[in-house]
Amino acid sequence: MTNQKQEALELKLLLEAINTYYGHDFHDYAKASMLRRIRRHMERVGVKQISALIPCFLHDKESFNSFVKDMSVVVTEMYRDPEFFLALRNEVIPLLKTYPFIKIWHAGCASGQEVYSMAVMLEEEGLLNRCQIYATDFNESALKMARKGIYPQDEMSVYEENYQLAGGKQQLSNYCRQQYDSIKFKNRLSERVTFANHNLVTDGIFGEMNLILCRNVLIYFNQTLQDRVLNLLTDSLIPKGILCIGRRENLKHSTMNDQVESLNHSQRIYRKLSR
Repeated sequence: MTNQKQEALELKLLLEAINTYYGHDFHDYAKASMLRRIRRHMERVGVKQISALIPCFLHDKESFNSFVKDMSVVVTEMYRDPEFFLALRNEVIPLLKTYPFIKIWHAGCASGQEVYSMAVMLEEEGLLNRCQIYATDFNESALKMARKGIYPQDEMSVYEENYQLAGGKQQLSNYCRQQYDSIKFKNRLSERVTFANHNLVTDGIFGEMNLILCRNVLIYFNQTLQDRVLNLLTDSLIPKGILCIGRRENLKHSTMNDQVESLNHSQRIYRKLSR
């Protein structure tokens, strides 16, 4: 058996074991990206073959949790892609203001910086009191950080610059306090946020959302899984609800392309059609 065939078989056995034992389905993740992350994890834990991970995961849940952490995408910062948040403020916030109560879902929220970015914006626009924000991820380690709202102080200069470019109306530092070498966002911002574990691959819809953000998550899935997740997100929106995806992602070849209209093509902001 060639090394390539052996690796493919070992990968298949690993994914089946994970899905059967833990209910996490990685089968439809983009293969190249998935293999990069698996190999990085193997190097970190000192394992030479993919198959050697199977007994580790079946007999040690912490070992599996560490793997999930390495497999999930935790690439985020406050007001990441400021031009997106500026478009959100100028083009989406006015639409949200027409609703008496607003439900927002951050799907794949990672460690929460973009959730707090949204909360600050909603506060500045006078909307936070009538919002409920659901922030979900399947990486429990990232969710723990998000719930605390504590981030390294040395990242604050980047956050502040992003905030200003995104149309911020004050200083971002007004919304947090310093704790030693960290910053903590004020409790006022998290009072309207519910952080929860949710797996886009296997879990169900969050119904009746006015706005859903799922940015830079779909690029790690193959087309089959992208379609499944996009339909899940669309089904979770109210008619005329807003869907935001990442700039490297596209609905052009998606099965739900005819269910939405583009509000801002460059920033990948869409509105669900009312039918």
